Amino acid sequence: MNAPRSPAQVRLMGFDVDGVMTDGSLHFTAAGEEIKVFNSLDGHGLKMLQAAGIEVAIISGRSSRALELRAANLGISALFMGVDDKRACLDALLDARGLSRSAAGYMGDDVVDLPILRACGFAATPQDGHSFVRRHVDYVARRTGGRGAVREVCDYILATQGHLDAMLARYLE
Repeated sequence: MNAPRSPAQVRLMGFDVDGVMTDGSLHFTAAGEEIKVFNSLDGHGLKMLQAAGIEVAIISGRSSRALELRAANLGISALFMGVDDKRACLDALLDARGLSRSAAGYMGDDVVDLPILRACGFAATPQDGHSFVRRHVDYVARRTGGRGAVREVCDYILATQGHLDAMLARYLE
């Protein structure tokens, strides 16, 4: 990627799950139920994006009940699981909202995310994202997946768009 692109125009921010919203570990119970561990700082960052008028979407290649519950808990209705072609999913989502790709951002961590990351107006990855992905995004978080990387990117978007200071100031009143 040439010069990093800014998230100033982002109106819809999409996120991968495993390795981004979680640390990428896959945990299963003896009954085969998948367990995911999410970070509360990340969750509040997603809520702050929504409060600033930025729609949050989750586009994941895997499906899980835990993710359904987490998305519902965060008020995220744009949840797409079991998606093989994330870029096509994003394009359909943008088309339904009358938005261009330049108004979209995405955070992914592995090479399978590169088609959607390269299609967006802003692309990010956690610090522990695949090394090839880190070379092709606009922003590499200092934090790792499932450990605050999502919150860091949310704060970066909010700061770039001029919302972060006012949102944080509310907590000092």
